[in-house]
Amino acid sequence: MTLKIESTAFAADGEIPVRYTGEGEDLSPPLSWSGVPSSTKSLVLLVDDPDAPDPAAPKMVWVHWVLYNIPPSVTGLSEGVKSLPVGTGEGLNDWKRTGYGGPLPPIGRHRYFHKLYALDGCCQTKRAGAGFALAAFPISGSSRRFLEQTQDKTRRPGTLDIRPFA
Repeated sequence: MTLKIESTAFAADGEIPVRYTGEGEDLSPPLSWSGVPSSTKSLVLLVDDPDAPDPAAPKMVWVHWVLYNIPPSVTGLSEGVKSLPVGTGEGLNDWKRTGYGGPLPPIGRHRYFHKLYALDGCCQTKRAGAGFALAAFPISGSSRRFLEQTQDKTRRPGTLDIRPFA
């Protein structure tokens, strides 16, 4: 079974609703996943934008959300999640805070990836990345004011392309 992440908030080739952006309610979208390898000890969720600050001349990957040590028994997160699964940690995003920060690109159309990694260990509080990636799968989206650079060494993940909100 292949690791897969998806959202009921947007579909392949669909629009990302404004409510999940900085122009809207800035809620994290509902996410669900399946195909977690049986040897997984923890999951990591990263949401990033590889087109910052300008998609015509990107200079950095902007991180919007970092969750780690998600128990492998967890199969998703609800919309606007406030209470994370027991044991889940949050890392700092590029706004230097924890929590989800929705898309609000300064210029052009940016791409977003929600990446799920299955690890064979748990991340240490002060030192992320203690485990080895068993599998990874991203979904991507874009926005006018919003590819994967997976470092996965076990299999090449697929992508779910999401069209921008008009």
